Amino acid sequence: MTLPVLSLLETRVLGVLIEKQHTVPDTYPLTLLALTAGCNQKSSRDPVLDATDAEVQATVDNLKRLSLVIETSGGRAMRYAHNFGRVLNVPPQSAALLAVLMLRGPQTVGELRINSERLHRFADISSVDAFLRELAERPESALVVELARQAGSREPRWAHLLSGPPAIVEKAHVASTASSAPQSASLGEIEALRANVAALTSELAMVKATVARLCKELGIAES
Repeated sequence: MTLPVLSLLETRVLGVLIEKQHTVPDTYPLTLLALTAGCNQKSSRDPVLDATDAEVQATVDNLKRLSLVIETSGGRAMRYAHNFGRVLNVPPQSAALLAVLMLRGPQTVGELRINSERLHRFADISSVDAFLRELAERPESALVVELARQAGSREPRWAHLLSGPPAIVEKAHVASTASSAPQSASLGEIEALRANVAALTSELAMVKATVARLCKELGIAES
């Protein structure tokens, strides 16, 4: 299926649904409140958004018309799930990579391998590269593109094409003074690991808050 060009918020909603399906399966499909929180999450997001519930609801309605989002009833609120892989005919590995690109923007192959760890564990960088090239060479329409290497960068970055050709803003390159440091991981990979730690810390705090609320509602003392 050939999709129309998606907006930033549309790709953010899809990325959040794919991500949360793997990271918080017990609360998936997501309520509108949880989906909005995921869209506005401060960690593991680039750019950071401040979307309202109404904006996310309108976006979900648009994605439902494209069959990319499915509405389900459960409990007291409607819940939403993605239909991304089936509509675009991509395997889970490719959906994981596209989700990370939709959530975090352009990244190198190494960064993608690290950032997609909780969605799909790739054996090595070459397997990530293989799935990216398969997405870039799709006969129907390319879904990713390899960007020109930035000045001072060791590796090129990849971007998704669901919102059309990416408008790349060159970022100032900061030269590393630690030239003698081990080169097993790039600066981008280290930053990606730090972002993952921040995301896990945030999610742990949310889980603790949920447990505390449930214990209070049930009259159970926290252990």
